[in-house]
Amino acid sequence: YLKTSACFDSAHFLHGYNGKCANIHGHHWVVEVKISGDKLQKSGEKRGMLLDFGDFKQTVKELAEGFDHKLIYEKNTLKPVTVAALKEEGFSMIETDFRPTAENFAAHIYAELCNKGLPVSCVEVYETPKNCAVYGE
Repeated sequence: YLKTSACFDSAHFLHGYNGKCANIHGHHWVVEVKISGDKLQKSGEKRGMLLDFGDFKQTVKELAEGFDHKLIYEKNTLKPVTVAALKEEGFSMIETDFRPTAENFAAHIYAELCNKGLPVSCVEVYETPKNCAVYGE
């Protein structure tokens, strides 16, 4: 196994939720990714490695940075006029096809990293220092 982490700060809300999380609020999200394999590279500069840590860290970091300092919202949960007004004011936003929960972020990040060819074992997404969602394994 190899494991690395990255973080991002963003805001979200849970449309249709009956509680405080229905309001826009922010988190310092921490993403931990574990990859696994049963064979190390046998030759070349990466001999003895499952994967180059630098490449692994950079891929996870770039994915996390894509969410950094953005308002992340689920498609069709804000009125078009609201989206237009926020964009006109210069706010950075990301519209997702999923409800922006820690569980869905973990599944989304897992899929994105698999699509990039990483042998992902699991993804943990911490919404708070004590609460995380795990996808995989």
